[in-house]
Amino acid sequence: MLARLCSERFMDLPPRQIGATLLDEDPYGCHWRTLYRILKESRAVRERRNQRVHPPYTRPERVATAPNQFWSMDITTLRGPRKGTSYKCYVIVDIFSRYVVGWMVSPYETADLAADLVVTTCERQGATADPPTVHTDRGAPMTARTYIQLLGQLGVTRSYARPYQSNDNPYSEALFRTAQYPHLYPRRFGSLEDAQQWARWFFAWYNEMFYHSGLGLMHPRTVPYGHTEAVRVARQQVMNSAYAQHPERFLGGRPRIPMPPRAVWINKPKHTT
Repeated sequence: MLARLCSERFMDLPPRQIGATLLDEDPYGCHWRTLYRILKESRAVRERRNQRVHPPYTRPERVATAPNQFWSMDITTLRGPRKGTSYKCYVIVDIFSRYVVGWMVSPYETADLAADLVVTTCERQGATADPPTVHTDRGAPMTARTYIQLLGQLGVTRSYARPYQSNDNPYSEALFRTAQYPHLYPRRFGSLEDAQQWARWFFAWYNEMFYHSGLGLMHPRTVPYGHTEAVRVARQQVMNSAYAQHPERFLGGRPRIPMPPRAVWINKPKHTT
């Protein structure tokens, strides 16, 4: 049976087709499931079609120890007034402070707009002399020649996430998830101006009023402007007073106010402490 399967007549046919052919002939061979078993035992079964081979991508391991060292940039879609209409929201967040340093809402998604936003944000943050690394996904605007050339002229280092790996760009993903909470995010926007007005409100609220769990429940603005220690001292005084009045409520002893991390990683190596 194996010899018949490997013959010139049947060598390019799948077992189901061979089984049907043998069913119409005499003598009968065997069921197509048996053909699969015979081929499997001989290691002669594999995908017949040409499969696309993806190039290997290195797992990005990036760290930021101060503001304006490492930015994460992404683009999300805001739904328009009707089905099929949408707007593109470009966002740049500093991963160390979670502070949104730049954003833009446009009806288009292009490499020119993405590059212009990076350049404008660097100028606004005073980071043109020592530009940060900008981490993005591998979407068309981020891999286009225009985007690469403009960032190269500015001296900005590019960093890319692996395809289909959302964990490689977690800070932008987390920001978009916060933005899309039902009480914050409209189901649809009536116009481009409505989307821009909402984005202006949301990013101001996020930077100034949102208590971020990754920053010890401090506002993102407290980190780049150096207010973290003042906030910690004030909170520690409140907790010290509460502990002095009711120490029995604190089973672990005197509470300590957490501080934002000193180093923020994308894909922290396992051997790094």
